[in-house]
Amino acid sequence: MKYSHRLSDAVHILTYLEIYHGQKISSQDLAASVDANPSLIRSLIAKMVRAGILKPKSDAPAPQLSRPAAEITLLDVYYAVEENHHLLHIDEQTNQQCPVGKNIQPVLGKAYDQIQAAAEAMMKQITLQDVVDEVADRIK
Repeated sequence: MKYSHRLSDAVHILTYLEIYHGQKISSQDLAASVDANPSLIRSLIAKMVRAGILKPKSDAPAPQLSRPAAEITLLDVYYAVEENHHLLHIDEQTNQQCPVGKNIQPVLGKAYDQIQAAAEAMMKQITLQDVVDEVADRIK
């Protein structure tokens, strides 16, 4: 199973931008910190610009947040960068002749919807500023 790192990488980028705010930062600098290809960084930045998390390109030395970090939640970033907004996925190919195979999908679907709602509610409570503060404390 392949896992998406987009949310982690996007939060990493935003945290880096806040911690090094005012300094000249290139996509290569961000890519080195994330340990990713600069094209991935540019793609994530573009998605966050489209979502209104980052300001469109300007004369600034680095991308800038469009609003204070305390007003950006992990849910905002998640919706901006993840193409599929489902944390858990049901196997859609089960044996419909089997009583379990026929009924597992709707039962798991209901459970997964509850898990998704709980995760999103928690993500809505955690701000980028919370992450920035904790990372900054660890850097000291």
